[in-house]
Amino acid sequence: MDISWGRVLPVVVSIAIIILVAVLREYSKTVASIAATMPINIPLALWIVAAGDDRDPAVMAQFTRAILVNIWPTIVFIVIVYLAARAGWRFVPMLAAGYVGWGVSLGLILLVKQVLHVA
Repeated sequence: MDISWGRVLPVVVSIAIIILVAVLREYSKTVASIAATMPINIPLALWIVAAGDDRDPAVMAQFTRAILVNIWPTIVFIVIVYLAARAGWRFVPMLAAGYVGWGVSLGLILLVKQVLHVA
C-alpha cells in the first residue's frame, strides 16, 4: 500500500497543531495564538503546487498572488470574531458572524475578479 504523503501530511500537521494549541493555551495564550496562526496550510499548498507536473515559476507566482488576495476574507473573519468577543457574544454566534463576514468578503473578491476579468 502506497501512502500519498501529499494528502496525508496536511491532516497530520493539522491534528498536531490542534494538540499543540490545546497544550500551549494552559501556559500562554500568546504562544497558543501564535501556534494557531502559523502558516501551515500555505507551505503545504505551495509544496503540492511546486511538486506538480508544471514546474513553471509563473504558475507559482500566480498561485502565491491568489493566496495573497484570498487571505483577506480570513482577516475579515478574525476581525469580526474579535469584535463579537469583545462585545460579549457567545461562541457559536461569534463564529457564525465571522463566517458570514468571510463568505461575503470572499464573494465580493470573486465578484470583483469576475467584473474585471482577472484570473
